[in-house]
Amino acid sequence: MKFTILSIILFLFTMKGSAAESICFGTTSNGSLKGGVQLPREGKNFISYSHIASMAGRTYVHSKVRSIILNAYADLETSQPLKVYKYAETGFEEGGKFRPHKTHQNGLSVDFMTPVTNSSGNSVHLPTHPLNKFGYDIEFDDKGYYEGYAIDYEALAAHIVALHKEAIKQGYEIWRVIFDPKLQPYLLKTKYAKYLKDHVQLSKKRSWVRHDEHYHVDFKIPCQ
Repeated sequence: MKFTILSIILFLFTMKGSAAESICFGTTSNGSLKGGVQLPREGKNFISYSHIASMAGRTYVHSKVRSIILNAYADLETSQPLKVYKYAETGFEEGGKFRPHKTHQNGLSVDFMTPVTNSSGNSVHLPTHPLNKFGYDIEFDDKGYYEGYAIDYEALAAHIVALHKEAIKQGYEIWRVIFDPKLQPYLLKTKYAKYLKDHVQLSKKRSWVRHDEHYHVDFKIPCQ
């Protein structure tokens, strides 16, 4: 009898947790979020850009965005088994202004650090720490090189495609991807070029920051 009661309690608790869903309001640049959820600090093939930032509450997203991101990483474990990834700034639990960003206000904006290889050609994490503003101070050259690191365009393209496919699978979309227009031609030389051209809106406008050491993804999910 005790086991039955415990099972019911656990079932109800699980149902309550699974039923919780974020609600976004307004836009990415003028909005808020109710019931934001935090991304895990690490997984089999990904890590957060900063444990400090995670503890400071800067890695919250809409619940649907979290699901899309984690499922995409899971897909990459199979399609890109030798690649590692790192996500960056997302937003606060309740959204709102998220300095120094102009967006990231309603849980639908996510920054990802650019995947890189080292001098041996191995997939490694771009270093992110307080001295380089958690990676945001890094500047790649016009071909995608920085102090022994090279942008891994195949890994980057594979990630964008995985995110888009997972968003579609869940009934949503990606509004846009912001990545340095001067580096986009290299991205479009990968085996994923046709998919990107056909399905993903890569922003052609130069942003107020370069977006070379990271790429910004805005998800398209209905908000109030």
